[in-house]
Formats: sequence, C-alpha cells, structure tokens
Amino acid sequence: MAASNDKPAVEYTAQAASPLVNGEVKLKVKENSFIAAGLFDVAEIPYSRVNALEFENYNITARTDDGDYTFSRMGSWATPFFEALRDAYNKAVLRAFFVRGNPMFTATGDYRFTENGVTVNNGKAPIHVYDTCVVALPPNSNARRIPLCFVTGMDKKDVEVTLTLNNGDSYAFSKLGYETAGFAERVENNIRALREKTIEAVTEIDPTLTASQASQVSKLLTEGVAAPMGQLAAISSSFSAAVDKKLAQTRAADSYRTLKEMCDPSQIWVGLKKNDIRQDGGDGPDGPLVEPDAPEESMPVDEGGAADAAPDPYLFWMIAPSPDGQHTAVEFAVKPGESAATFVYRTGGNVLVSASHLNRALEAISFKREVIRLTEEELLKPENIDYFMAAKRTASLKYVRANFVARVIHSSPEAWKRKLTELWNKGAAQSVRPAQPTTAPSGESCPACGMALTQGMKFCGGCGAKIDQK
Repeated sequence: MAASNDKPAVEYTAQAASPLVNGEVKLKVKENSFIAAGLFDVAEIPYSRVNALEFENYNITARTDDGDYTFSRMGSWATPFFEALRDAYNKAVLRAFFVRGNPMFTATGDYRFTENGVTVNNGKAPIHVYDTCVVALPPNSNARRIPLCFVTGMDKKDVEVTLTLNNGDSYAFSKLGYETAGFAERVENNIRALREKTIEAVTEIDPTLTASQASQVSKLLTEGVAAPMGQLAAISSSFSAAVDKKLAQTRAADSYRTLKEMCDPSQIWVGLKKNDIRQDGGDGPDGPLVEPDAPEESMPVDEGGAADAAPDPYLFWMIAPSPDGQHTAVEFAVKPGESAATFVYRTGGNVLVSASHLNRALEAISFKREVIRLTEEELLKPENIDYFMAAKRTASLKYVRANFVARVIHSSPEAWKRKLTELWNKGAAQSVRPAQPTTAPSGESCPACGMALTQGMKFCGGCGAKIDQK
C-alpha cells in the first residue's frame, strides 16, 4: 500500500461538557468524525450522528443523537476549530448526497425550504450549484440536495430565487448579494442542459418523434425521472412502443412481460438513464444499479437472453402497481453480471404519491438499491454512514424505507411470479419492517405511509405528512 500523504490532524485544546467526556480535552477533526480525548475518557463522534453544529460566544456545540457536546475556553482557536469541523461535516454531507467533483458555482446566503407544507428557515448557508443539482449546506440536518430533474418552476426576484419541484416542495435562496444573478443564470443553464440531453436521448430511442412530442416526453422523462407508460403513449404511441421494445431486449424482459400480465400496462412507470451520462450524484465505477451486497443471489437464469450481450446504452427501471393499488413492485433492468431482484412497497392506497416518493428516493441515492431495504440496525453500521446521513435529510427516502415490504429474488421466473403474486394478493403485513419510534408510540399510525406515530406528533417522521390532531 502506498504511503499516505495526509498531514497529521491539527490538535485543539478545550474544556468539554458532554455525556462521555468532560474537563480538558484534546480535539481532532477527522474525515468521518471528530475526537474529544480527555486524560481518561475518549469520545469519537461520527458526523452521521451530528444533527447540528453551533458557534456562539466562542462556545462550539455539536448536537448529536447521543446528546450535546459543548467545547469552551478555546480563545482564538475557537474559530479555526469550528471552521475545520464545519468543513469536514459538510464534506460528509456531500458524500451522503452522492455529490462528487467541484461545484460549478458557489455563494453564501439565506435559504429556506417548504416540504410537505412545512416551511423551515435556515439562515445563512453555503450554496453550491452542480450540473444536476443545487445543494444547501447549513451545518445541521436541514442540508438539502435539490435535484434539477424534478424542478418544474423557477421564480426569480431581485433578491431571491425560488425553485419549485413537481411534488410542490420549494426551496428559496435569498441575500446572495451580487451573486444572485449569477446563481439564477447557472441554474437555468443546467436545467436547459438536462432538458437537451433528455431530448437527445428520447429522439435516439424514437427518431420519428416530432419536435413537440420530444419536448413533451422530455418533460416527463428528464434523466432520473420515471413516468407511466400510459402518459407516454398519450403523447406518442410510437415512443411508448419503442420503450416497450427496448425493455423486451433487457435482462428484465421476462419480468416486464409478466408485470404487464399482472397489472394494467399503462400504469407501469418507466424511467431511463443513459449509461454514458454521469450524474454529479456519482455513479461510481460500477454504474448506478450495482448491488454488491448480494452477489450470491444473482439470477441463475438469463432473462431475455441478454446476459452475454453488449451492454445497452440505457439503464431502465420500472414501478408497477398491484391491481388493488396497495403495493408497488420496483424492478431494475440490470446489466449482465449484476444481481436481479424486485422490491415491493406499500402505497397506502395512493400509487401516485408512492411512485413519486420512490422516484425521488432512488434518484437521491444515485439508484443504490440496497439503501432502500437496509434495516435500521444495518443502516447504523460504519460502512453505511453515508446512507444513514442521506436518510436523515431526504423525506422521500424515509417514506420509502418505512414502506418497504420485501425483496423478491429471481431464482426462477415461476418462483418469482408466485412470490410476487402472494405478496400482492395477501398483503405483507408480517413482512413489513416496523418503524423505529423515538419515544413511546401513540398506538396510531400515519395515514399516508403507515409509520408508527408518537404522542404529540404534528408531522410524520417517516414521510413528513401533517397529522390531524384529535
């Protein structure tokens, strides 16, 4: 192994007041954590468990899942320590958001967001613009990655820019000073670039599309977004037929054919992504649909006869609703050599809301499928800290994880269909992973996602839905 060129971490001295270590401590800022070492006690605090970093009157407080850590009596070293801690924390958040590379534009300003009807004001925060997203980085759990593929509205004012997503959530950036115009221009250019790439992709799939049809289809299928086949067919029957043909040539061909028999084909949501288009979310060397944690469950049969074929330039995924609308099955047309499985979720009877959350969650985690089925215990393992941080900051990922039912392995087409039919017909109440309440449950559940509620909750901790107080 090559020798590391990393410089030794700077050591700071402070007085600590915390659940684990108190009195004089030595502080070190690391890549994924910071260390507070007293004479006899040592605490290493992972950033995944830090919910906020605060700096007031030269006191630094890290508010964590395990209690507050306050450091004082640092003198002139308080500011550099806080800045180093905040920068390392923000880098960890960016990794959790699957953001790679350098931002195309940066600024600092006020930012607020409205999600599920709830508005949160965050004060000043660094704002980064990447090719497919905008990231706001306050030093707390309100950091957000705003994917441009879901942006359907942009309101520009003299001192404020607001982005609105297709689910109604909005993100406002203000007090950017002279950077306001540059921020708006950069975001606009990136949205246009995404649309142009999508038009290029859809016309490559169906060269017969008119300019109007290509524009309409691209609005539904901006890279990272899925849409019902019925909506695509309403715009262009030739395009939906071309997508149908493409799917029939993938390793998911048998699954797709069976799903069309099991539910209304027009209600199957389909998303596509070009293999050669790299999202700033960071696909990694193996592509976005790799599931390395389950190689032993790789499908032993060659679905669609494509196992040895050259990789398709597109990656497809599907969201198929059960006939009664109570479940969805998420299927990925994986590349040869990758494990194949179908993920089943509850919808609460609202397929549109469920599919939208699934779409948002998958895009947010760069289609790393294992994230949406890990148990709470698995999510807390050191190797999954990025996923844990992402789940804290992505409402749709919380919703999807709360509604995960089961994973159906492609041991054989017959066994796969039998298991999926069983789950759809009988429900999967016994297979649903229970929600993890933070306090004693109230005995009630969220009407939107089914997550257990606690006494006095005004909004669901799983999906963020407003809870009517009785």
